[in-house]
Amino acid sequence: MAITAGMVKELREKTGAGMMDCKKALNATDGNMEAAVEHLREQGLAKAEKKAGRIAAEGLVATKLSDDGKKAAIVEVNSETDFVAKNEQFQTYVAEVADQALTTGAADIEAFLAEESKAEAGKTVKEVLDGKIAIIGENLNIRRFAQMESADGFVASYIHAGGKIGVLVEVETDVVNDDIKEMGKNVAMQVAAIMPKYTSRDEVSKDYIDHETEILKAQAKNENPDKPDNIIEKMIIGRLNKELKEVCLLDQAYVKAEDGKQFVGKYVEEVAKANSAKIAIKGFIRFETGEGIEKKEENFAEEVAKQMGN
Repeated sequence: MAITAGMVKELREKTGAGMMDCKKALNATDGNMEAAVEHLREQGLAKAEKKAGRIAAEGLVATKLSDDGKKAAIVEVNSETDFVAKNEQFQTYVAEVADQALTTGAADIEAFLAEESKAEAGKTVKEVLDGKIAIIGENLNIRRFAQMESADGFVASYIHAGGKIGVLVEVETDVVNDDIKEMGKNVAMQVAAIMPKYTSRDEVSKDYIDHETEILKAQAKNENPDKPDNIIEKMIIGRLNKELKEVCLLDQAYVKAEDGKQFVGKYVEEVAKANSAKIAIKGFIRFETGEGIEKKEENFAEEVAKQMGN
């Protein structure tokens, strides 16, 4: 019996299974819709795929540090609801994913999911994830992971709002003590709160500077059409410096400064001086749960036709 796009669509709507799985099920049952439903159920595809089609934009960010503090990992694992994100079982699972990420050699999520799980020997990370989806009852997704390592110092970590935001900061230092570790945590808190784009001005590309300069130049001329070019240039320099202080971590006003005037770089310098240390903030990683996830509508007819080769 010829399998049509309409039949695939009907089976998918009934089961939530993937289109190609629906097509295979219909072929295997000679187009019998009820038998195809049972075929998918027997293979466990209907339930899992139906959940996998739902948007997972809640969840948690977690970090994991090595015993010596020189290496760390950060992960984002998504769930559909905040209720599940607060569930102890889910939180334990996310911690296991972070532990996996600390030692993984995978370069991307696909390779990460394919490697053997540390938490459940004999299973891949993907198989463990599928098992959690079945147990918890929501679509879950390991969205991303990253590692950070400091050869000469340590990695500071900070988790904000119970896992909504996570930060790692690489601290290069020749002295490691409680005061300097506290400084590292405070800088990580700064990153969580103020969302810098760069660590220092050294990271800012010429293209970014040129682009922002053109925008600021247009703004200044529109606001002050009668001012001479030399004044306009001074205005641009001032506004660009102000912008860089907002996007560069070390130039930002330190959120915990009592007078509100101290900037992060100065705070780091003062801690270094007080501890007779040489300290440099080398970089940071910031994950926020669900950032950038958007639900996109799909054109089902076109997708079916494309995957069926029609």
